[in-house]
Amino acid sequence: MLGRSDRGLLAQWWFTVDRGLMFAVLLLMSAGVLISMAASPPVADRIGVGTFHFIKGQLMYLVLAVPMLVALSFFPPRMARRSGLIVFGLSLVLMVAALFFGPEIKGAHRWINVGPLNLQPSELAKPSFVIVAAWFLAEHTRRPEMPGNYIAFLMAGLFIGLLVLQPDFGQTALVVLTFGSMLLIYGIPWIAVLGLAGLGVGGVFAAYFMVPHVQSRIDRFLSPDKGDTFQVDTAIRAFKNGGLMGAGPGGGDAKLVLPDAHTDFTFAVVGEEFGLIACLLLMSLFAFVVLRVLVRAKSEHDPFTALSLSGLALAFGFQAVINMGVNVALLPAKGMTLPFISYGGSSLIGMAFAMGLVLALARRRPGLQQRSHALSPAFA
Repeated sequence: MLGRSDRGLLAQWWFTVDRGLMFAVLLLMSAGVLISMAASPPVADRIGVGTFHFIKGQLMYLVLAVPMLVALSFFPPRMARRSGLIVFGLSLVLMVAALFFGPEIKGAHRWINVGPLNLQPSELAKPSFVIVAAWFLAEHTRRPEMPGNYIAFLMAGLFIGLLVLQPDFGQTALVVLTFGSMLLIYGIPWIAVLGLAGLGVGGVFAAYFMVPHVQSRIDRFLSPDKGDTFQVDTAIRAFKNGGLMGAGPGGGDAKLVLPDAHTDFTFAVVGEEFGLIACLLLMSLFAFVVLRVLVRAKSEHDPFTALSLSGLALAFGFQAVINMGVNVALLPAKGMTLPFISYGGSSLIGMAFAMGLVLALARRRPGLQQRSHALSPAFA
């Protein structure tokens, strides 16, 4: 048994890590396996890859994701920061490589083969970008003579530019939302906020008029009669069929016809087979993770840790909201996974990396506040 008087590495980790947050993340991972067992077999049968193909894949990636989550939670802040920088650099290199050497899937170059794995590098670039941006913004707070804020903008521009070239406008929107939120927490002037908001709106209009499939999705969202809305319509019917308690595991019909029942529309399968109560419990679990991390960030006196925790929590929360918003027709259709729930190896590994860094940075460290650098008014 571990005691508080123990000075071993394991004992120190156990009594300083946020166990409630860690168990919530592990619970989401477990729920993802259960939901994959309900949603993926019909999809696998339709495409002829074997009934349990996606379930086996989910379990295989979990074997990688869970040890990564736990191992990262042992990291001190300096190692977390360095790992973020290394992973961000490697991810950008792989994103460039995917543009030239990766397979074209549905008109996009987002994936590249790394050994036996088919990897989407942007999934690892997202959490590592938050760490890198927080690092440079915090360095500018600590040393105003260092142009850390400009370097953070440069990194954001490079990352967003590569996402647009793939193209992946859903991830682009997610990164812009996350970075914009970090800047608000950082405390940039309101004139800069308005300028960045204007650039964001301009980017949306540019994508609408220059990219046909973006225009099509927005038009179908605003006027459903203008195009094919089969997946969204089927998802809405699934929620209606599920009612309060659901049709029971295996009793739903949506997964039999939805092409993306195991990925983008897995939340609709949850609604049909497990009901509204299960959906609310799942949403509560996501909210618990986000709010717990944000509360921890608010109490943090170190600028880097506060910004990193906030950015990682918001990226996690925004992605969940976008996925669920598409499922209930509140947002235009966009391929984005539900964290830890949807099938997707890159997404699972990327989110495990993000939450591992959160657990590392959120550990209680007595006396750290006294050693931290003074905060700027943005963090006061």
